[in-house]
Parts: sequence; structure tokens; C-alpha cells
Amino acid sequence: MFKIYIVEDDDTIAKELCRHIELWGMEAACATDFRFVLEEFLSLAPQLVLMDISLPFFNGYHWCEQIRRVSKVPILFLSSAADNMNMIMAINLGADDFIAKPFDLNVLTAKMQALLRRSYDYNDRVNLISHKGALLNLSDATLTYQNERLDLSKNDFRILQTLMENRGSVVSRDTLMHKLWETDSFVDENTLSVNVARLRGKLALLGLTDFITTKKGLGYIVE
Repeated sequence: MFKIYIVEDDDTIAKELCRHIELWGMEAACATDFRFVLEEFLSLAPQLVLMDISLPFFNGYHWCEQIRRVSKVPILFLSSAADNMNMIMAINLGADDFIAKPFDLNVLTAKMQALLRRSYDYNDRVNLISHKGALLNLSDATLTYQNERLDLSKNDFRILQTLMENRGSVVSRDTLMHKLWETDSFVDENTLSVNVARLRGKLALLGLTDFITTKKGLGYIVE
């Protein structure tokens, strides 16, 4: 099921969009704090963003630019400021389409479906895993947190992917070792400990201290 993130400060419009999107069998989530749109985006990991231009604190252009730094997710602008200059600015900052208010919900739905089809049916899907503000991009093996980006080594990536895919559950050391080396040959367990310790050091430099927790005798967990 596709998840749509709605960044719209008009409560009436936002609720109507949610209702309509859910009628079409998709999940809708509205922005709740317009100071932290990027953080909400990272937490929700939606497949499409509907973005107004005029917003409290920062405008839609700002948030479009912030999202584009970490994600290729399609962004559709909704705005009554539908002059050519605003449309051009939106597209130049990374928007995929623009629809003027007031709009017909059926036209909006058609545009949304077209964007979703192009982004996820015909192209390589942009796979993202988000947890506590950290965004793991499965397409390019990078981790983003608070606008800082970390390029991961192969082992770092495999450890994080496995733990974040199973967030909330303990992953055994045997599972991680198989994921890393995919071999029946003997690998010293200390090698895994060294890899996890190295990854923890990199995460700490990014600001993610205690992101990976050791469960003695069991394995590791991202809680």
C-alpha cells in the first residue's frame, strides 16, 4: 500500500485529501508540526509527498529542497500561487508536478497515480528504511541523519539493513554473520564484534549514539 504524506496547513483541505486518498486504497498522513517536516518525512517514509507552498515557519520550497537532499520520492505541489514563476521555481527545486488550487480531486488522483506509476512501476524503486530520524537508502547504501550523510561500507550496510529491517527484535550473531559473509566456512565471532564496534563509532560521529544495543548472549537490536 502506498503512503502519501500531506504537507498542507489548511485543516479542511488536509482532511479532505486524507479522506479521498484513503478511499482510493492508499494510506494518508498529514503533517502535524510544520517546524519538523523533514523529520516527519523521514519517520513516515512515504512514497509520495503533496506539498503546499505557503506554510508556517518555512515554505514548501524549503522543505522540497530538504527532502531532495535525502530522497528521490515524488513531490507534487498544491498551491493557489499557480503563476508561471512559482511553477518554475517548484520544478527547479525538485518537484515532479504542480497542480493549482482549487483543484478537482479526480484530476489530483490521476496525477498522483501517474507519479506513483512512473516512480515505482517502471523505474528502480527507491527503497528507504527509517528509524528514529535515521534514513537508510537501500539504493545507494547511505545513511542520513539530521541532514548529515554517511557512505556505508559493504559490511556496515549489511549490518544496518538487517538490524533496521528487524527493528524492535533481537537479531542473533549467527544471523548477522551469515548475512555478512554468506558462507559455511568458519568465521571468528570476534570479526563480527569488530565490525559492529566500527559501525557504532561511525554512527556516533553522525550523532546516533546507542543506536545499536547489545543483548548479551543473544545478539543485537535497534530499538
